[in-house]
Amino acid sequence: MQAPQMTSPLEAPLHAISPRFTRPPTPLPSLLIHGGVAVLWALLFIHAFLGHGISAWSVGIIYIAYDTALLIFTFWQTLALGRTVPLAQPIGARPSLTVIVAAFNEDAVLAATITALGRQSEPADEIIIADDGSTDGTAALLSNHYGIPEPPAGGISAASPMVAGLRWLRAPHGGKASTLNLALTHVQTTMFLTVDADTALDANALRAMRDAFQANPGLVAATGVLAPACDNSLSGRFFEWFQTYEYIRNFLGRYAWSQMDSLLLISGAFAGFRTSAVLTVGGFDADCLVEDYELIHRLRRYGYDHNLNWHSTVLGTARARTSAPSSIMGFLRQRRRWFGGFLQTQLWYRDMVGASRYHRLGLAMLPVKAIDTFQPIYGLCAFGFLLWYLFTGQLALLVPVGGFIIGKIIIDLGFHLWSIHLYRRWVGGQTKANFGLAILASIAEPFSFQLLRHLGASWGWVYFLTGRRSWGVQKRVAAKPA
Repeated sequence: MQAPQMTSPLEAPLHAISPRFTRPPTPLPSLLIHGGVAVLWALLFIHAFLGHGISAWSVGIIYIAYDTALLIFTFWQTLALGRTVPLAQPIGARPSLTVIVAAFNEDAVLAATITALGRQSEPADEIIIADDGSTDGTAALLSNHYGIPEPPAGGISAASPMVAGLRWLRAPHGGKASTLNLALTHVQTTMFLTVDADTALDANALRAMRDAFQANPGLVAATGVLAPACDNSLSGRFFEWFQTYEYIRNFLGRYAWSQMDSLLLISGAFAGFRTSAVLTVGGFDADCLVEDYELIHRLRRYGYDHNLNWHSTVLGTARARTSAPSSIMGFLRQRRRWFGGFLQTQLWYRDMVGASRYHRLGLAMLPVKAIDTFQPIYGLCAFGFLLWYLFTGQLALLVPVGGFIIGKIIIDLGFHLWSIHLYRRWVGGQTKANFGLAILASIAEPFSFQLLRHLGASWGWVYFLTGRRSWGVQKRVAAKPA
């Protein structure tokens, strides 16, 4: 078979390293773990029609038990946030830093992002606006407002006279990952950050990223802590309310996994990378729906396979606000893409699941992710059977089932309140979350926002299985630093 033609210096290492191309065999532990989750769901689904009493709702009981176990794990691993932890001491020279802002038709929000980058307490050495073939007013904005002469197609401009180090890269439209890879060929600094065009960084965010990479030479990827920003419509306020608490839980969960050196989810909306490591593994994969998530798998895999002391982490001292969906369809499309990309990555890296050579990453984190592939299906089935019991008059069964649900709501409430307390300590008190709204969210979420999350994820299953790649256009909101 003829070898694929390389069009970028990053493609050779990508083809040599990524399991998408090398296609390692799937080991027995991975088959057993993934297959076991699917078979268990099928058996529980059948049992719902054949069983009697509360056991007929076993799919819901398993769903609640699994989600509760994750909350307990996060609670235990985040206890350290309740104590004052000494900061790691810097090692060696201060790392130089480039910020890459990938932008496609983002003229409505790009100026706010640039403004936030220009107000950093420790500015970047260079800011590259990686214009992915925009057809809106991006060119006029960069030329007229920032005084940047338009570069040739595929080229990069000189620095702006208005904002120090700001440059414009005119990339042909090829998607975010391809544009980031083109920008990487112009990065000359020790580390680089990817910042979405609708994300506004707090004033000390870049300083915090530099601190972390200077203190830990083995750190190859880090995510800052993000808070969602939605529009002022009624649905926007609804989604910002729920997503605020979702983001808090998620980032505390990332901290929990980073405590086990098993963090894989680095948000590309605000992520820091060691340049040499990313170049070594071939940059971003343009064929992945969640290029940031896949890249961390490849970095960590390469580190273990080559006995390198490579790590990833989440930084509570590096904060930003990012635009989040404000409508039902916008939210469902986002979660459809996220979950479809998650399934895609889980498939490519399935040989790591249950593999001891990847330590806790292979023995703990990735098996949990294997269970997560079916979690939304379990959740929707549990809710669907509740409706079935109601419509078929099986009211006696709803009493014990209701007991499980009320118990879970109480557990979620306790975790919500605890997580807000920890999160405030972790990020220095900068959050819109408050205890009163957290109580309401705990009660309402299982019957509203949680179902939407599962619907979006299940839609991602459909897109993954059918191989569809059209994800729609999201409406952006200009975020402002907290």
